Amino acid sequence: MAKTKVITIMSKKIGIFSNILNIIQNIINDKYGFTGLVILAVISGLGILAPYLPIPDYNSIEFPRLMPPSEQHIFGTDYLGRDIISRTIWGARISLSVGIVAAGIASIIGIILGTIAGYYGGLLDNIISRFTDIFLVIPGFFLALTIVAIYGSNLYLIMIIIGLTTWPATARIMRAQVMQVKEFLYVEAAKALGTSNLRILIKYVIPGAIQPAIANTILQIGNAIIIEAGLSYLGLGDPNFPSWGRIIYEGQPYIASAWWITLFPGIFLVLTVLGLSFIGDSLNRMLTPKIKVSTKI
Repeated sequence: MAKTKVITIMSKKIGIFSNILNIIQNIINDKYGFTGLVILAVISGLGILAPYLPIPDYNSIEFPRLMPPSEQHIFGTDYLGRDIISRTIWGARISLSVGIVAAGIASIIGIILGTIAGYYGGLLDNIISRFTDIFLVIPGFFLALTIVAIYGSNLYLIMIIIGLTTWPATARIMRAQVMQVKEFLYVEAAKALGTSNLRILIKYVIPGAIQPAIANTILQIGNAIIIEAGLSYLGLGDPNFPSWGRIIYEGQPYIASAWWITLFPGIFLVLTVLGLSFIGDSLNRMLTPKIKVSTKI
């Protein structure tokens, strides 16, 4: 308890950057979090280095069609003769980009709306809460599916749509945290000294409340990747970019005879979401208070 009080009192001196470093350090010290970081680091590294790796162009059709995995093509080739390992590695770059951008958009919207609702309360809180409830009632995937079906399969549009339909969870988390943090003594002291609300929010309230929102954002990355893969699997992905969902969709008709087309990008997709889940689980254990029940009488 004493340690918790010290952290609470000193939280006014902790900036957002320090919070992020603290979260990373705690993840590394957790076996599941560390495993998730390793998985994510390897797959992200492959995606980042994709233009510099000795692999064929992901759209090159100069190889034999439906060639099974071999020394020349470790993951085989698809129905057009494109190298699957090249498309899978580039798919990491595309799918992670979709996840990060979409989760970033959702996080920014959720943090802003949740902070305003939690800090000011009253009419603003009611309006934002009802607006959030509307989005929570409508399934995000089907809303994204409808919008993409209407406006077309563009990768950048998909990123924006996923971000605009997945922010309510972050908003609710941030609202609850801000409602607690704004009651802390150092926030009340800042108000008494005449500090502007904007400065209080930026310097004290948001840094003190943002950790659970950051944890949720990491989970949202995996959620966004799955949504994009689902849209691509239904044929609504951008055909110009080899995301994992798009590769799986293209290999679906050949799954019985050319299983490698869908298997390898599927493994990368599962590992990435699993790694993000490990990190999220680690963060949940770190941020959720542990209640110890004594059996002594």
